[in-house]
Amino acid sequence: MNAQDFFAAKLAFQTDVSDVHAAGDNPPFTLVDTRDLASWRQGHIPYAIHLPGKTIPLHAAKKLPDKTRPVVVYCWGPGCDGATKAAHELARRGYQVREMIGGIEYWIREGFPVTTADGLVTRPADPLTAPLAATPGGSV
Repeated sequence: MNAQDFFAAKLAFQTDVSDVHAAGDNPPFTLVDTRDLASWRQGHIPYAIHLPGKTIPLHAAKKLPDKTRPVVVYCWGPGCDGATKAAHELARRGYQVREMIGGIEYWIREGFPVTTADGLVTRPADPLTAPLAATPGGSV
């Protein structure tokens, strides 16, 4: 495999939080949060469905009945391989699946909203991960 093939394959099976956010509230894919229930309740992307990775064998067919609809999975963040494991399990079952790199950690760090028990919550963007608005005079 050469570099071009490697990166083409990577782009075919991964996406990032900015691209998922840019798809809007009614994206052409189903967004799946693969974390456990306590994590889901702590906060999740508003239009995501909850399908913990360990429950995929039991619940994937019910929660994701259309195998022709693409699926994007996420978990906590770069230090978590839960989304990778879930993507592998869904791919084994015939789903078109991509992993959202960065997970909910980078979703939040980009300043995108999450649903919590208190409703929709948006935190300020992390200046280390998201562009800041320019200040007068053109500097950031």
